[in-house]
Amino acid sequence: MSVMRSVNMSVTAFVALAMVAAPTDAQSGRVVYLVPVSGVIELGLAPFIERSIADAERAGALAVILDMDTPGGRVDAAERIADAIADAEIPVYTYVNRRAFSAGALISLATNRIYMRPGSVIGAATPVDGSGTKASEKIVSAMRSEMRALAEARGLDPTVAEAMVDESIEITGVVAEGKLLTLTTEEAVAVGYAEQVDDLAALLEIVGASGAEVIETSVNWAERIVRLLSHPVIAPFLLSLGFLGLLIEIKTPGLGLAGAAGLLSLSLFFGSHLIIGLAGMEELLIIGAGAVLVAVEIFVIPGFGLFGVLGGAGILAGLYMSLVGDATLTADLTTAGWILSTTVAIILVTGWSILKRLPHSDRLFRSRIFLASSTDRDAGFESALPRPELVGSEGVAITDLRPSGTGLFEDERLDVVSESEWIEEGTPIRVVSSEGYRHVVRAFSDTT
Repeated sequence: MSVMRSVNMSVTAFVALAMVAAPTDAQSGRVVYLVPVSGVIELGLAPFIERSIADAERAGALAVILDMDTPGGRVDAAERIADAIADAEIPVYTYVNRRAFSAGALISLATNRIYMRPGSVIGAATPVDGSGTKASEKIVSAMRSEMRALAEARGLDPTVAEAMVDESIEITGVVAEGKLLTLTTEEAVAVGYAEQVDDLAALLEIVGASGAEVIETSVNWAERIVRLLSHPVIAPFLLSLGFLGLLIEIKTPGLGLAGAAGLLSLSLFFGSHLIIGLAGMEELLIIGAGAVLVAVEIFVIPGFGLFGVLGGAGILAGLYMSLVGDATLTADLTTAGWILSTTVAIILVTGWSILKRLPHSDRLFRSRIFLASSTDRDAGFESALPRPELVGSEGVAITDLRPSGTGLFEDERLDVVSESEWIEEGTPIRVVSSEGYRHVVRAFSDTT
C-alpha cells in the first residue's frame, strides 16, 4: 500500500541517520559492501538491508554482496528485502555461504547473480505453518508465482524456481514428482542458477571488483533496539505496561508517572512496529477510533453498551493488524494471536490485582495520592465522627425540616434530616439513625 510504503521509506531514512557517515576513502568507488544475512529472516532485518543498500549507493560502491546463511523466515520480510534489491541502483549479488533455504532462496533469486561456495545448498522454499505443516494451496500458489516471476526477471528457468516451492512439479534429471527441490552447489551450477566460487576473493574477481575495499555492514544501535522491541516476547509486555499505566492514571488522577510510563511503552511498541513495517497509519487510525468510542462510553454515556463494545473491538483489531502486517502464513498469524492474547491476559490479571490493592495501599495514603476515611490534623480533616450514641435521643426541631434542618438535643444543636414527612418547627423529634454527619429523625408525641 502506498501509505505503508511511504512510512517505510521515512522510517528507514530515520534509522539511517543513526549511522556514522561512510568513510571518505569510500568515495573513490573501489569499495564493495558485504551485508550479512544470517539466522532467521524476520521483519527487523529488512530495514538493515535497506539501509545497507542505501549506504552503498551513497558511497558509490561497485556492488553489494549478501553473505547468505539462513534457514529461512517470514515471507513478507523476504518480499520487502527483494523489493529493496529490485530498486537498487547498483548490482546486488548473493554469496550462498552454506545455505539459502525458503525465504533466503526468494531473496537470492531477486539479486543479479547467485554465487555459491562448495558444499552449500539453496531451495526448499515451500511455505509452512508453525508446526512445519505445508501451508494452504492459496499461499503456496502465491509463493510459487513470486519465485517464478523472480526467475523470469533474471533470465533463469522458472520451472526450477517453482519446483523449490511445489513438490508436484517434476523436472527430468533434476527432481522427481513428490520431492521438493533443494539444489547443491554443483546442481545449481548445472541448471544455470548459480556459479561456484571458492571464497569471497574469487567472487570479487568475477564481478570485476578485485582489490576493492570490502566494507562489512553491521546492525546499528537503532536497529538493535527496534528488533528487540518488536520481538514476540517483548511486544506483549510493552502493550501490557502501556495499557496498565493508562488504567492506573485513570484511577489515580494527577499522579502523572503511571500515565507517562504507559504512553512511553505504547510509543515504543508502535514506533518499533512502524519502522519494521508491521504497523501503519491504517492501524493507528483504527486504534484511535476505538479509543474515542471507549472514551465516549466512559465519560459521555456511562455503562458498558454499544460504544464500549465497538471501541474495544476496534482497539483489539488494530493491535492484531499491527502485529500481522502483510503476513499470510499461519505461523505469523498464530504468533500475532499469541502476543495479543498474552497481552489481554496480563492486563486482566494485573489490572484486577492493582485495582483491588490500590485503595488499601498504606504507601499511597501516606503520599496523599489516596485519602483515608479520616486523617490527622496535619494531613487533612475529618468530615464527621460516627456517633451511634445519638440513636434514640429526643429533642425538638428548631427549624422546619423540609426535609433537612436543625434540631436541639439538650444543649447541642445538630443538623438533621426528616425520615420522610415535613416536620414543622417546635415538633418533638427522635433520632432513629446516625451515620457520620447524617442524623435521621422522626416526629413523635410527648404523650407517647
